[in-house]
Amino acid sequence: MFSPGGPENIPSGPAHTKGLVPYGELILLGVVHASCTPQAAKAISNKEQHSISYTLSRAQTVVVEYTHDISTDMFQIGRSTESPIDLVVTDTVPGGSQGPAGGLSIQSTISRFACRIICQRDPPYTARIYAAGFDSSKNIFLGEKAAKWMMSGGQMDGLTTNGVLVMQPRHGFTQDSGPGLWREISVCGNVFTLRETRSAQHRGKMVDSESQELTDGSLIDLCGATLLWRTAEGLARTPTVKHLEALRQELNAGRPQCPVGFNTLAFPSLRRSEVLDDKRPWAYLRCGHVHGYHGWAGPGGGGGEATEERECPMCRARGSYVPLWLGCEAGFYVDAAAPTHAFVPCGHVCSEKTAAYWSQIPLPHGTHTFHTACPFCALPLLAERGSYVRLIFQGPLD
Repeated sequence: MFSPGGPENIPSGPAHTKGLVPYGELILLGVVHASCTPQAAKAISNKEQHSISYTLSRAQTVVVEYTHDISTDMFQIGRSTESPIDLVVTDTVPGGSQGPAGGLSIQSTISRFACRIICQRDPPYTARIYAAGFDSSKNIFLGEKAAKWMMSGGQMDGLTTNGVLVMQPRHGFTQDSGPGLWREISVCGNVFTLRETRSAQHRGKMVDSESQELTDGSLIDLCGATLLWRTAEGLARTPTVKHLEALRQELNAGRPQCPVGFNTLAFPSLRRSEVLDDKRPWAYLRCGHVHGYHGWAGPGGGGGEATEERECPMCRARGSYVPLWLGCEAGFYVDAAAPTHAFVPCGHVCSEKTAAYWSQIPLPHGTHTFHTACPFCALPLLAERGSYVRLIFQGPLD
C-alpha cells in the first residue's frame, strides 16, 4: 500500500540517515529510432539513460528514450528483489500468505518488473500507473512475442506478457462504492479493454474516455497479486488501528459467552490476532451463532474435531464451523462501524458495509476468470450460500 509523500520516498542526501536512493523521475521524450542502429544500441547500454526497447523482429528494434522530471517521483513494483524495485510482491496464496515457504514462487506469474507508479510532488499528488518497470540497467525490454504497436503519431506502445489490470471503484472508496470495470494499462499508460486472455497477443479496444490516474480504492492486479491503492486523503478518513483496537475492546466488554460451555469469549489483541487460544470465538457460518470451541458436531458428525459441516446446537443449521479473526488491515475498511459480520468461509470479521463492499468486487483469477475473495486472506467467498454472515453473540447470563 502506498501513500504519496511518505518518509520512504525522500531522496537520499546528507540530511537523511536512511541512505535512500532516488529511483528516478521520468517523462516521455518520444525519441524513436526506426531500427536497432548504433544510436539505439548506445541508448540501451547507457546506464544513465532510461529507455524502452520494443523488439519487432530479430533485425528491428524501436528504442524510446526517457529523461528526468523533477516534478514527479517514481515507484516500481515487481517480483524482482533488485534495487530498482521499491515494493517486492510475490504470488498471493489464499489463506493469508505470500509465496511458498522458503522463498519466491518458482512458477510465479508476476513480472519481475511489473509496473511503475509516477506521483506528482505537488498537490493534488496525482498518481498514474504504467505497465512494466525499468531494470537495473534503466531499460524496459518488450520481446518479440510481446503485444506491441505503433500509434498514429509514430509513438510506440505495448503490453506486458500477463498484463497490468486496474479497476476504479464507482463513487470512490466509501460505504456507497460499487465495482467498476477492469481495464488493462499499457506501457505508455493508455487504457484498454481486457484481452481475451491475460497473455493473448491481440490488445483490447482503447478507452479514450478513461485515464491511468489512480483514485482512492483503485485495485491493481499483477496476475498473481492484487494491490489496493489508498490516497493520503482517503487514508485520513479510514479507521485507524487504534480505532479497531477500541472496537475490539468494546466487543469484549460485552462479555459474549459460549451458549454450550458458558465460558466468556474474547478476541485477542491485534498484536496477537493470529493466536488461536481457548477464549477465541468460533462461529457456525450458516447461521452466524457464535460459540467457543467445542466438540459438538451434531447427529452424524464426528466429535472432538472441527469438521467441514457441523450442526449448530442453537438452531440445528448445518454449515462450516470456524474460528473468527478480526480483520486488522484498516485500509480495507470502507467505514468505522463495529465488526459485526464475518466472511464465508474464512471467518474474518469486519463491519457490515465493508463485508458488503468486498463481496461484490470481482477479482481476477487465473487467465480469464474472476471471483470474489476476502481482502484479509484472499480465500474465495462462497457466493452460493452468501459471501458473509451476521454474527449472533450471546451475552452473559448474569
